[in-house]
Amino acid sequence: MVHQRLKIPYPVIVEGRYDKLRLEQVMEGQIIPTDGFGVFNQKEKKQLLCALSKKTPLIVLTDSDGAGKVIRSYLTSSIPRDRLIHLYVPRIEGKEKRKEKPSAEGILGVEGIGTELLFQLLSPYADEQSVARRMQENPLSKTDLYVDGLTGRQGCAERRDALAEKVGLPRGMTPNALLSALRMLCSYGEYCELVGREVDASSSGQV
Repeated sequence: MVHQRLKIPYPVIVEGRYDKLRLEQVMEGQIIPTDGFGVFNQKEKKQLLCALSKKTPLIVLTDSDGAGKVIRSYLTSSIPRDRLIHLYVPRIEGKEKRKEKPSAEGILGVEGIGTELLFQLLSPYADEQSVARRMQENPLSKTDLYVDGLTGRQGCAERRDALAEKVGLPRGMTPNALLSALRMLCSYGEYCELVGREVDASSSGQV
């Protein structure tokens, strides 16, 4: 399927220049590479990201391997959580075409993900007003995750992995990371359907 490039109103943070080149094939907008772990030592880039976050939410799209999680965690510790929109690519086994060998974990990074999947990930964020509404109105909280056995209970990690798989997220997500992603990906009612919980519309979020 041929797509026109998406116009994304929010800056998108990726790990490297090849990720940036890949995204430029599917979207128009500001794409900022962290230069891998380089962002840890680049004071100017950190200042840029913090300054941008005061004016607009930032989309974080790092790889789903260990290195991507470390970079994502660093950004989360440096920028207010409510100014970040976390997108996750699923863990897909494979090797990028430009590389001789697979990555250490044997999965594709952002640069290796198929075009259709990238469009699916990014297209919900082309509508700025819709994103703003979802960020402000979704009452889903960590209390919901606890009630539904996704945190603080025996077997909660396995249940988080199962739910993550349903919505196309990688396994091994922390409760905070899963909560942030779910608040963007689905409404409160859709979340309740996913976990098999019936909630009166008038009391959504009041658990």
